[in-house]
Amino acid sequence: MKIKLNILKHIEENPKETQRLIGLEYEQLQQLIQNAVRLHYEKQALLESQKVRIIAGGGGRKQKLSLKEQIILTLVYLRHLTTFQLLGIQFGVSESTANDTFNYWLPYLRELMPSSLIEQVEKNASDYEVVKEILTDYELIIHSYEQVRERPGDNNEQKKYFSSYVEQSYI
Repeated sequence: MKIKLNILKHIEENPKETQRLIGLEYEQLQQLIQNAVRLHYEKQALLESQKVRIIAGGGGRKQKLSLKEQIILTLVYLRHLTTFQLLGIQFGVSESTANDTFNYWLPYLRELMPSSLIEQVEKNASDYEVVKEILTDYELIIHSYEQVRERPGDNNEQKKYFSSYVEQSYI
């Protein structure tokens, strides 16, 4: 029995979990997918216009994943940094297909999403040095998204998870 886990369906049925699954709000994800698909078709049309065809296009094996699912696969990888083997299992494709899909969509997503300040100026040596100098004057703090965690029902059990709680042992 083959089970295909459909992350896209899960996200569409549970939009509030989108942030936890891929690091974007549901509305941001929809906008990103729309822009990525548009960019994909624009680049495909450009490539097609430059080809000299002997055989008509449209042949070949159809892709297992929709464009949306391919984008979700890429975002899941970026969020969780899992292996391509596990990613392939999650999306019902081979490890190499998961890897190829990720590497196809990554440049498109990089084009659509804002770069870090360092990436924006790294090609201009003088700007890069200025930014590097400014950043070394500050302490950098990385804020990660807090994930919801179900609390234990028992009050004593809950105390173990409080950061200010220090267990005291009496001898």
